[in-house]
Amino acid sequence: MANFSKSTVPQFSVDVYQNEFLPEGGRDVSAIVTVTSTGGGTVGAGAPDSAGVVIMVDCSGSMDYPATKMRGAREATAAAVDTLRDGTSFAVVAGTHVAREVYPGNGGLAVADARTRAEAKEALRRLSASGGTAIGTWLRLADRLLSSADLTIRHGILLTDGRNEHESPEELRAALDACAGRFTCDARGVGTDWEVKEVTGIASALLGTADIVADPAGLAADFTAMMEQAMGKGVADVALRLWTPVGVEIAFVKQVAPTVEDLTGRRTEAGPRAGDYPTGSWGDESRDYHVSVRVPRAAVGQEMLAARVSLLAPDPAGGDARPLSQGLVRAVWTDDLAMSTSINPQVAHYTGQAELADAIQAGLDARKSGDRDGATAKLGRAVQLAAASGNADTAKLLSKVVDVVDAVAGTVRLKAKVAEADEMTLETRSTKTVRVKR
Repeated sequence: MANFSKSTVPQFSVDVYQNEFLPEGGRDVSAIVTVTSTGGGTVGAGAPDSAGVVIMVDCSGSMDYPATKMRGAREATAAAVDTLRDGTSFAVVAGTHVAREVYPGNGGLAVADARTRAEAKEALRRLSASGGTAIGTWLRLADRLLSSADLTIRHGILLTDGRNEHESPEELRAALDACAGRFTCDARGVGTDWEVKEVTGIASALLGTADIVADPAGLAADFTAMMEQAMGKGVADVALRLWTPVGVEIAFVKQVAPTVEDLTGRRTEAGPRAGDYPTGSWGDESRDYHVSVRVPRAAVGQEMLAARVSLLAPDPAGGDARPLSQGLVRAVWTDDLAMSTSINPQVAHYTGQAELADAIQAGLDARKSGDRDGATAKLGRAVQLAAASGNADTAKLLSKVVDVVDAVAGTVRLKAKVAEADEMTLETRSTKTVRVKR
């Protein structure tokens, strides 16, 4: 593994926000854990030779309808290649019903410099659209390419315009399971003929971002931004470790900002009463996590450590994981009703944001199935939650699907006609949250 210098590793901090007070016999403890990495150099400034990126471009036949999609994909990939910093390892893959190396084409990765960037862009000019779509094969090839070099940061960027029709859902799931934890991947759908749950599922499994680019003309800017973000990652494979005392049960662990992502089922055991939850790669950024545990009942006046939350990163030298920072979640039993019934503002905010994401998904599913009453109720609740939490971006997206009569009350009417791109944008971005105002 590549060595880190102190200047290239972000410094991590953990802050815990909670109401630790419970009534006599109370058991449920919730906390918002804010993890912040600051002060580190970026890959580009510190250790570009420890980073690798594979760009997977959909070249199936549908990319020629309209022709602007294929042209936009070539231009976007070229823009992403231009954004690579010298020393970064990279490759380009053409994806159809099979995966093909476009550049460098030797079963490995090229190292970015003026010559290799020019060669890659020349190779992109020869890309054409034909064949089907089997995304699992693209991901497996990306994994092989990224594994061919000694890298710390491994990242993929995937673009598709259609449904994964040339392999079964089980084959895609198996590919995602095989790649999970080996590299992160941002996924983008261009146009409106792709399946939202497929693209968001890929990004979720590989701890990346998902979004829609309805107009191919916007691909270059989006790819450039994605690559710039990838170039800013300094630490990979960071785990959130949760240790709990005897008798404490874990209800859930969720990332709640900048997006909602349930990590509960991704736990890997890490010793007695400890488990690790993956968080992916980090640059200079901050994320929030909602930890909910159930403690044993206790009498007034007692207190206990409900959980210890730690951040750990792999040791570049191959030893045990390095502790980065930690925070404590506490439980204190009291007979003061005001103290025990007060809801921590951060916990309340993110509980609402998670409900907002669920309400949008349920509302859109009901709308697709023809359940107008169910769709109206769920999307109305979503409008109400978006307004209450100040999530203006989501409120704007909702207004393209429903006519808002009263946002505070959640009274809406379904629009008779909704542009497909607007509905897909709302579904794709439904898990994006706003930070709580502290």
